[in-house]
Amino acid sequence: MHAALSLASVSYNAPVVPTAPATRTATPVMDFKKFVDSPVMDLTLEKDWDSSEISDSAGLAKLADELNPIFGYYDPLNIGSTSKENIAWFRHAEIKHGRVAMAAFVGFLVQSAGIHFPWALTSSGVTFADISAAGGPGDQWDALPSAAKAQIFVAIGFLELCGESTVFLEADGQKHYVRGGKPGYYPALKGKMPHPVPLDLWDPFGFTKKLSPEAKEQGLLKEINNGRLAMLGIFGLISASKGLIVPGLDTLPIAKYSGEYMAPFGENNLDLPFVKAMLDARADQVLREAAFLGETYFNNGT
Repeated sequence: MHAALSLASVSYNAPVVPTAPATRTATPVMDFKKFVDSPVMDLTLEKDWDSSEISDSAGLAKLADELNPIFGYYDPLNIGSTSKENIAWFRHAEIKHGRVAMAAFVGFLVQSAGIHFPWALTSSGVTFADISAAGGPGDQWDALPSAAKAQIFVAIGFLELCGESTVFLEADGQKHYVRGGKPGYYPALKGKMPHPVPLDLWDPFGFTKKLSPEAKEQGLLKEINNGRLAMLGIFGLISASKGLIVPGLDTLPIAKYSGEYMAPFGENNLDLPFVKAMLDARADQVLREAAFLGETYFNNGT
């Protein structure tokens, strides 16, 4: 036994080749600034952008001079120094909000003048005349039945979905605006639905189809300027209806509104879920604000 152990101790042992330590690939570090600068559903932080659209502060400055050479470039939020995707997002948002504001400004004046459709609104007998008789535009909205408000929100959501859909945009040969597409472009609806669509949302009568590229570019500049003015105008009308001083607008025959513009649902919509809880919470908030600000809170500061 002792001899066997001795032989084992001097027997040949093959050299052990040291194993090289496994190399670890570098963990990708996410540029958080680029991530937060790209508020889009596509989780890719950056993609190649083969586009002539504005993508930096120099492009924004040039656009500002074309829009209004007197004021020039003004960027207090420093948007021009962020990502090209973020710049495109803000450009698209401005154009979209300007279009909505232009329609809202005209609609506010039309409703304030008591102009309405001559037919019924619901099958239960509520007419547009009944809604118009409720008062100004704010009171008219409050008077709408819950079903009417729900249909409006569903329609807005559907149109928004179509406008953001890559499928709809690519069918027109376009890209999404944060991927180098045209800010403000809205895809055609005709020929893409399972049922006939008589008119498109954008340019339903085809007025811009025969315009030259130069004329379209000038038209977009005018649209942006008019949209900016309309955004100021609609907030001016809303403020005047709340009794605030708005030079040029507070002298118009606009009905005063005592409701909440930022509350889309009211006492007329208690059949909808969560509305009662929302209204109760707002009532408690009003009491707390009144206790802090005093009686002038209920009298617009007088």
